[in-house]
Amino acid sequence: MTDRNAFDFSQAMRALCEDITQRHSAFSHIRMRDVAVTFAQARRRVSYGLQARLTPMRFEQGSTFTSKDGQQWTVQRLVVDGREMLYILTFYLPRFLDQSFHEKIVTVFHELYHISPEFDGDIRRLSGHFFVHSRSQKQYDRQMAVFADEYLRMAPPQRLFDFLGCSFRTLLRRHGAVVGLQVPIPRLIPVESRKSA
Repeated sequence: MTDRNAFDFSQAMRALCEDITQRHSAFSHIRMRDVAVTFAQARRRVSYGLQARLTPMRFEQGSTFTSKDGQQWTVQRLVVDGREMLYILTFYLPRFLDQSFHEKIVTVFHELYHISPEFDGDIRRLSGHFFVHSRSQKQYDRQMAVFADEYLRMAPPQRLFDFLGCSFRTLLRRHGAVVGLQVPIPRLIPVESRKSA
């Protein structure tokens, strides 16, 4: 049985992301009802390493299939409350929560910005060879910091982002447990070719 006082990380992060998409025009294409907000346990209790990731549930241009080396592949589907998810937004705890407030809010914007403007299950593909973060991830994150500052100047309710001011240990001490949605990263599934009759 879950402690009623437990802190629901997924619920808190979803509420924050929903507000971001409603206030900031650069993120207004995102429908959070089609994004699974999850957390995973970081394997090592260190401050460096992966903080969060966005997993697209479709391939380029929203296709449900891709081909590599002559083999066709699809991705394992994820259905939450009867609705198929187009993206999985995952935060690695406790590592993510042990960063500074600024680092945390920028990370949220960093991951949300990876969502395609078409919201078709694919990632945002920037121009050039380095289509994920452009030529410089530092420059990408500087732009995310600008977006985060713009959002905070819009005076969103502080209750939506208060939890980002806490470390994992602080939330654990206050609530007794940190809970939320956990799902395995979907697998690529080979598509069997249909043999001619």
